[in-house]
Amino acid sequence: MAYRPTWQGHLKLSLVTCPVALYTATSAGGDVHFNLINPETNNRIRMITTDPDTGPVERSSLVKGYEVSKGEYVLLTDEEIRSVKLESTRTIDIERFVPAADIDRIYWDNPYYLAPDGKLAEEPFAVIRRAMETSGQIALGRVVMSTRERILALEPRGKGILAYTLRSDAEVRKPDEIFGAIRDVKADPKMVAIAEKIIEQQEGPFDPSQFVDRYEEALKALIADKRKGRKLAAVPEPEDTNVVDLMEALRASLAAKDKTPAKAGRAKATTARPKRRKAG
Repeated sequence: MAYRPTWQGHLKLSLVTCPVALYTATSAGGDVHFNLINPETNNRIRMITTDPDTGPVERSSLVKGYEVSKGEYVLLTDEEIRSVKLESTRTIDIERFVPAADIDRIYWDNPYYLAPDGKLAEEPFAVIRRAMETSGQIALGRVVMSTRERILALEPRGKGILAYTLRSDAEVRKPDEIFGAIRDVKADPKMVAIAEKIIEQQEGPFDPSQFVDRYEEALKALIADKRKGRKLAAVPEPEDTNVVDLMEALRASLAAKDKTPAKAGRAKATTARPKRRKAG
């Protein structure tokens, strides 16, 4: 299957450049997609672009507008927007190398694969990639995508490069905005010790194949039952998890885990991302 690149341009390390293509590293989540249906006719509802004064408008005739004050917009055509060009519009210029641990996990955003664009690009791409691999650090560059310049964090992955867009500092809320109201509660050392044992019992390797979307699976089963005309069973409400006696709940959890079969030994990760510093 041929994948369509999200972005095409050049990768640049000082005076060395090569054509590259950026591909999304993830697929759209979920197989269950709903449409709005009129239950009286069973017809799918179609959304029509409408001007409140003149009525329906052809979508192809519309332009983008930036609101500068209430009801006042500066109009821009796609051609005018494309006329704004930075070097990062067509070139990912590596500006800096930093240890992976220096980038707080809260800044990591969406993953992409960066690959050479054409056979002639493979040699210079391999040189840049190998130099990055030897450094053991994360390369930082910039790229313009979807009318925004984004920071890119680059690291070798397989024969190519894994690229993550990074959130800007302005996009990240300060922890105290949320955590500031939490009271400074001193945890009971005995309770902490039991909780640590529970954690030890649940340790194991990360296997993403074990984490399926159970909600989507339940939706698929619901849809299948309805297609076959089966009566839909009432779904029980989740049990109340309000804890009255925290110590008793911890002890009961530990006892329950002791009765479960021993888990498989830990597996070594083969393609894990470099360890990063924990978010503040």
